[in-house]
Amino acid sequence: MSQNSDFPSPFDVPTPEGAEGWERMYPYYVRISEHRREFEEQQLWFHDSMHYPDPIYPFDLTMPENTWVMLNQNTTRVFRVPTAKGLDHRVINGYVYVSPTTIEDPDEIAARNEHFAERAGYYFQHWDELYEDWVEKARGVRQRLEQIEFNPLPEVEPMEVITGHNPFTSGHKLVVAYQALLENFHEIAYLHFDMLGLGYGAYLTFRDFCHQKFPGISDQNVARMVAGIDILMFKPDDQLRELARKAVELGVAGAIKEGGDPETVLEKIGAADRGAEWIAAFEEARDPWFWFCTGAGLTHGDPAWNDDLSIPFSVIADYIAQLERGEDIERPLDEVQRERDRIRAEYRELIDDDADRATFDELLQLATTVYPFVEDHNFYCEHQHHTRFWNKVRELGAVFEHHGFFKDREDIFLLHKYEVFEALWDLQTGWATENPDGRAYWHEEIAERKRIMEALRNWSPPPALGKAPETVTEPFTVMLWGITTETLERWKRRAANGAGDTKVLEGVAASPGVVEGKARVILSPAELDQVQEGEILVCQITAPSWAPVFGRIKGAVSDIGGIMAHAAIVSREYGLPAVVGTGFGTKEIKTGQTIRVDGDNGRVEILD
Repeated sequence: MSQNSDFPSPFDVPTPEGAEGWERMYPYYVRISEHRREFEEQQLWFHDSMHYPDPIYPFDLTMPENTWVMLNQNTTRVFRVPTAKGLDHRVINGYVYVSPTTIEDPDEIAARNEHFAERAGYYFQHWDELYEDWVEKARGVRQRLEQIEFNPLPEVEPMEVITGHNPFTSGHKLVVAYQALLENFHEIAYLHFDMLGLGYGAYLTFRDFCHQKFPGISDQNVARMVAGIDILMFKPDDQLRELARKAVELGVAGAIKEGGDPETVLEKIGAADRGAEWIAAFEEARDPWFWFCTGAGLTHGDPAWNDDLSIPFSVIADYIAQLERGEDIERPLDEVQRERDRIRAEYRELIDDDADRATFDELLQLATTVYPFVEDHNFYCEHQHHTRFWNKVRELGAVFEHHGFFKDREDIFLLHKYEVFEALWDLQTGWATENPDGRAYWHEEIAERKRIMEALRNWSPPPALGKAPETVTEPFTVMLWGITTETLERWKRRAANGAGDTKVLEGVAASPGVVEGKARVILSPAELDQVQEGEILVCQITAPSWAPVFGRIKGAVSDIGGIMAHAAIVSREYGLPAVVGTGFGTKEIKTGQTIRVDGDNGRVEILD
């Protein structure tokens, strides 16, 4: 370790064997570099395994690059958040690392606060109308995305180019369409972070007030005071429940339970007496609710339900089986709301001062108002938009494949977004000169990158690098990733002591209750069908589309995440004990082991 560093220096990380030359895939500005050594070695860098657990494909880097720019612009130049400058990003051995940049100078904090109070105050005062406008803007961006087209270049331009005096060729249109695609993606990224930071900020303000007024209050009790809201992110799962009920009602449940590829299942249903009614309901549900990503939506590898209908069909089959056993398949919303109201009333009753009680009411109301956006923005951005965006990139990849520049349309993801312009130029010049000799270069380069990516997958990235700060105050780092001073201390202890014979894991107490059961370790959405009734889900992180699984598990454990991570939110809504941010749950726990999840104290114990 370098001097003054609690974790290994990012400059001391060796290149994995076989991955030499990995740097060629990523632009200079995302790599650790000597000319920024003084800054980079003094920062904490944590692996963003929540969003990017695997080495990132060069094109997928568009996502963290947008976060780096748009989130930080909002933090520093738009709202002037008093204590934070946002999040820096770097790629180390192909893995995305993030660094919270905080402000400690009290004079600078005071100066920034003047701007922040006025600007955030305006948003909070007009939140509902601004959110309504935000939704319209997000829908507009998605609609414009759908209108972008990528078509192979013709053998000869049509005669209309001559008669219409249109000198702008198909090659030019291809480049313009790609520029429009990137511009569209930038727009949705600006919207993504427009209100999100303020949503977290409002909740953090309420949490800080509660910690001050009620010493010893748990973060989960604070979170439960804003729970029980019927947010959009649960609607896709609601659609599957309704389709399960309709399948039983219309007599087509058998075809779904028998399984098989979705096309065959639909044919069987269509042949049933009332099958057409079910298929009509199914098709109506698909847009918008099946544009729902199986992962975080931030990389191209996670399909939407509409891209792989076997996923929703398997969930519908599970719900049908539960209905036929006479079980209740509803999410326990009423119970969660009763518990929420009880906790609110009990803590409010503890406040003697009228002014403090009014502040409690005001901050709780604000947190409750902004809370839906914290989850629902994902529906419009990651699910409705990004699922379609990745498919649009595939359409462009298919153009390259058609012209022989790529062997597969998926090869486009091995190019950085700016390198795609180089490939487009190569494609155009080959088309213009009738001599596409650039193809050999891209075949060789893509083959080399595939080899490097495979080597990077075999490397295990350390959770943190660089210097740990005395305190962590950046809102996203705390609320979303769950990285606090305590988290870093746990990581340092593990780094010093090694894995050892770990029997107890510590994390964030995300959802209350204590439960014992068999563990089911899941590392990707493709494995979700392995989860059995009554097991405890152990994963790196969950995605919103995993919600149906929560209806059949007893508890949840995740490697990363804070009190507002999706696993934490869904567990509270389903009334399941959960511990998130354990760091190493998927490494220490094996499927089939009996574990105890203590959601009250943030502990997971391996019992056998």
